Amino acid sequence: MNDYVSSAPLFHELTRDDVRAASKDALLLLPVAAVEQHGPHLPTGTDWIIVEYVARAAAAAAAQHTPIVVAPTLPFGSSDHHLPFGGTLSFNTAVYYQLLVDIVTSLHVDGFRRMFILNGHGGNHDVIQLVARDMALRHPLQIGAASYWNIAWDRLIALNAHHGQRLPGHAGGFETALMLALRPELVRLPLPSRVQMQDDDPLRAAAPFRLETHGFWQAIDGYSDNPAQGTAERGRVYLAAIVDAVTHAFLEFDKMTR
Repeated sequence: MNDYVSSAPLFHELTRDDVRAASKDALLLLPVAAVEQHGPHLPTGTDWIIVEYVARAAAAAAAQHTPIVVAPTLPFGSSDHHLPFGGTLSFNTAVYYQLLVDIVTSLHVDGFRRMFILNGHGGNHDVIQLVARDMALRHPLQIGAASYWNIAWDRLIALNAHHGQRLPGHAGGFETALMLALRPELVRLPLPSRVQMQDDDPLRAAAPFRLETHGFWQAIDGYSDNPAQGTAERGRVYLAAIVDAVTHAFLEFDKMTR
């Protein structure tokens, strides 16, 4: 599963004339991720590796039905909360917001009018929503923005991906499973083990407020749940469900914005 082969055109492989022609009708997909610590067992590019695979695989499937162009994955994200561990490259929130604004503006100048930002890092989630809102106010654009796990949430719950672990968590059982399926040679063994936790909330019930605690990530050693629960077999099943859900999301967005 580590071959990123896509039948959807890749922006960076096109000439300027190709881009101009494609922009008239194609949906532009922008994957965004992070380079940050993922515990002692996963590579710092975990979010990047996962979202790029999902984006390109889903785009390849969607391209059978509608024109789509995949922009280069933005590897760096808003990850200041992981800086104390090292192994992290981060933009602060304000800089990351402006970076995405500038990229979307560039794509608008390039001629694209329909865009979808697909996110693979939790720290980016709120920012991409704001960018989509603000850019659609400023320009005649239609922009979608979502994290891949939210798109695939119901399918992942049906697969019990929340049992005994956080979904998506950070460097826990879920992400470890995905990396064992995608790039097992990058996963350091033995996997850290943590006492089994209760299931994550499948209903995603909203709390009456958001709580952030200084030092939280250091207290849990930079990973959210039990990495040892992740297996390559589970990862392959999760990835298939995620790619299928994201493919359908792209096609639904395409239908809504034509």
